Amino acid sequence: MSAYDSLLHRRSASKVGAAAPSHTELLRFVDAAATVADHSSLRPWRLIALRGEQRDRLGQAFANAAAGAAVANGGADVGGPARDKYVAKARRAPLLVAIVAVHRPSEKVAEWEQAAVAAGVAHMLSLVLDEAGWGVMWRTGHLTRTEPVRRLHRLQPNEHLLGWLYVGDAPPGPREFRRKRLNPADFLTEL
Repeated sequence: MSAYDSLLHRRSASKVGAAAPSHTELLRFVDAAATVADHSSLRPWRLIALRGEQRDRLGQAFANAAAGAAVANGGADVGGPARDKYVAKARRAPLLVAIVAVHRPSEKVAEWEQAAVAAGVAHMLSLVLDEAGWGVMWRTGHLTRTEPVRRLHRLQPNEHLLGWLYVGDAPPGPREFRRKRLNPADFLTEL
């Protein structure tokens, strides 16, 4: 399948199966995604794979963040149904790949451009995973940049989280384009 055809048939998979690429397979996909345009080759990104109980820890961080500042400032972890709801969200896929934008000091490359490179890596990774037959969805949300979630991912002061790629078996059935196609002429103009 050509890159053009892959792009036209790509779709986000909100539900995926229980299998996921191995660490070795994932390295191959990251190698391809790393070819994204990168001004000054700063590599202003990193990825964090979460599997198994690591997803439960993310769910707990979600619950703590949703509970508010008291928990974020050292209070007890949230438990019970509130925790379970957030753990279930973090377990929607067997593999989560956290996308981290890393701001590197540069006189030539602005912070927004470095974040764009990290987003480009995430999108390229989602494309190669999809093309290889995996189900993928990039998830974000209001809890992405909360302190409990930052702590869990061990983010440094120069880093911020862009979200997670949820990866697993692709949904069964044909890969059909579900989104309403746009008229490209409405989005491309000449100067």
